[in-house]
Amino acid sequence: MGSAGRHDGHGAVVAAVLGVVAVLLLGGCGTQVAGREAAPSATGPIPWTVFEPSGVTGARLADGGRTLLLDAQVPSGARACVRDFKAVLTHPVQKDLVRVQLTFSSPSGDRRSGCTKERSATARVRLPVPLGGREVVVDHDVQFTADGAKAPALRLCGELGCTPPATGCTDASYDQALMAVDAPVHSYRDTQECDGKWLVMDFSWRTGPACDDASAPGCSSRLGDRWFYRAGKSGWVPIVEGTEGGCRVVQRAAPAFPTSLCRGLAPLPAFLHPSYPPGSASPSPPPRRAAPRERGGTPAGSC
Repeated sequence: MGSAGRHDGHGAVVAAVLGVVAVLLLGGCGTQVAGREAAPSATGPIPWTVFEPSGVTGARLADGGRTLLLDAQVPSGARACVRDFKAVLTHPVQKDLVRVQLTFSSPSGDRRSGCTKERSATARVRLPVPLGGREVVVDHDVQFTADGAKAPALRLCGELGCTPPATGCTDASYDQALMAVDAPVHSYRDTQECDGKWLVMDFSWRTGPACDDASAPGCSSRLGDRWFYRAGKSGWVPIVEGTEGGCRVVQRAAPAFPTSLCRGLAPLPAFLHPSYPPGSASPSPPPRRAAPRERGGTPAGSC
């Protein structure tokens, strides 16, 4: 074949390759970036993943205290949503404690599975010895005890454990008072006035960056609050929040609150509890401008 023929054949191959590249680029316009893996298909298989229950609702004993049955919330739907729901001991049984973990497999992490509801399910675990007076900890933070429960059921314990502190002028009781008003995590008590039946507490919490040197600018910034309480059967019961000095705020809500506990209260500093009045409303919103178009081509945002 002559040189002209070879040049013609080479040109035809180059033109064909360029045509294929152009088709690929146009066909992928706006859907895939070169060098990146395409997104998985929405019609692909739904994976089964191991989960812990969203809530553990009950516990009871059987077989003379040697079997522990645990009720929990698991996914539910029109199709199969749970496999291999089980309870296992995560540590050897201790003198006063049994630790258990609940797990199951489910496709509920993908909404295509239809597992968007919940139902109750029960798992059981055999103990090497009767539970006796031991407490049960499930999935690290849910506690049960036989103390105060009607057999064979176990009692679900609260945030303060299975034996909450007695209401009084103690550090443990003050911690319960902070929890009762949803104080931010790591809040610390500034002052408190307490007579065993009534309590007023000032507390604050750090804001801003985490610092090793609290004297550096911005590292000592904090916010705070003040709450008044009355003693209840299960702990301190919040009455009212107020940052001004004296007794007016609390005695308006609870006239029996003793003046001796609130008379000397100074107003909470403004930097601890700043006030943010609502801004004035704009008379009319400014007109919206149409989105700009790119010059010499297609509208902005299109391919």
